[in-house]
Amino acid sequence: MRIIAGEMKGRRLKAVPGRTTRPTADKVKGAIFNVLQDRLMEAVVLDLFAGTGNLALEALSRGAGQVVLVEKDVLAQQIIEENLRLSQANERAHLYHMDAFTYLAHEQAANYDIIFLDPPYHQGLVERALNALASPCCLAQRGVIVAETARDEDLVAPDCFEVRKTGEYGDTRIWYLQLTNGK
Repeated sequence: MRIIAGEMKGRRLKAVPGRTTRPTADKVKGAIFNVLQDRLMEAVVLDLFAGTGNLALEALSRGAGQVVLVEKDVLAQQIIEENLRLSQANERAHLYHMDAFTYLAHEQAANYDIIFLDPPYHQGLVERALNALASPCCLAQRGVIVAETARDEDLVAPDCFEVRKTGEYGDTRIWYLQLTNGK
């Protein structure tokens, strides 16, 4: 696993041993960031279910101003801390050691430009996270939510969000959502 573009291009990232996390593949990550490229400069990014920090670090490498990573797994937190240190990104990153829903229940004033949702597949966590993000809404007016699910999973978003685009890559489906009245 590596950072594929930007100021940290080529930097290798550590992975969590075992099968508890599923890092986003480089091909999928490249497709995501091709869609987001015009929205990254100085963006404030939230990476829920952060895993290794792969998506947040890619965003920083490509110009995001600040990232917030939320991860409850202790081993994954240690890997994120190591990846932040190796990438020299600590000053622009904030890691919260907690469950994503606990974080969302207490974080009510934030306005994120990009939100990554990449939880374990087939557990309904993306829809649950979207509902938590909707009330109160944590997405900036022109913000984008990037949700990753298994290809065979469907997604029902709250009325305040609309799916603007999807993409399929192997067994993965990427959903791009924005506010219903967002541009």
